[in-house]
Amino acid sequence: MYDVVGVRFKKAGKIYYFDPGELTIPDGEFVIVETVRGVEFGRVVINKKQVSEHDVVLPLKKVIRIAEQKDRLIVDENKQAAREAYDVCVQKIQSHDLDMKLVDVEYTFDRNKVIFYFTADGRIDFRELVKDLAAIFRTRIELRQIGVRDEAKLLGGIGPCGRMLCCSTFLGDFEPVSIKMAKDQNLSLNPTKISGLCGRLMCCLKYENDEYETAKEQLPDIGSTIKTSDGSGRVVGLNILERIIQVELSDHEQILEYTLDEINNEGAVSFQATD
Repeated sequence: MYDVVGVRFKKAGKIYYFDPGELTIPDGEFVIVETVRGVEFGRVVINKKQVSEHDVVLPLKKVIRIAEQKDRLIVDENKQAAREAYDVCVQKIQSHDLDMKLVDVEYTFDRNKVIFYFTADGRIDFRELVKDLAAIFRTRIELRQIGVRDEAKLLGGIGPCGRMLCCSTFLGDFEPVSIKMAKDQNLSLNPTKISGLCGRLMCCLKYENDEYETAKEQLPDIGSTIKTSDGSGRVVGLNILERIIQVELSDHEQILEYTLDEINNEGAVSFQATD
């Protein structure tokens, strides 16, 4: 087992584990750590805890120190420099006539590298662009192509639900979302109704998917024949979340509703007629 703290470098970024050593670091404190990108400034979002060897990437890097006021000033300076670098890069992209869209620019804490995030439909030959940027900023340059989901995460926005995008507020990682999830939840398959601002299927389709899968395993299929206390009937509708089954009885010219417990218990059935 290893003692770790969870550190996040962006508001809704992925959480990485670091060795706190002898430091006592409260939740929400800012720290300076060493990463594969160099020295970075992050925020502790998980207090000190023990995790197994399978949950960490070894060797586990240590927290260098708790951030000081001067470190926060450096972060502010880096953000200002990144905004200026953004404008320069946009001009250079236009001068080289490259079919790419610059999304964001980020300096590492130690100014050892500046990272330019961009989107493009295909592969881009940006070798000349890198040379120009390196000559201007005189530091390591990294151009990183990202997808439309990552772009939405960086830029943020308001979803069709009226809330801030999940990806830009709390989602650390993107999970696979499939059209089958929308079908299982009886949602409209109209792409405009189940797609987010990024144009991909909404991440929230994943949230209730496990509940729907569990319910569908417990409930009968539509069209199947089941027995009730009022006789046999054909399933014609399901309310999956409330576990209610609509049954068209063979000996009655009406559709009745039963709960899953009523069907399973085979006891006295209370029901109400439906239209």
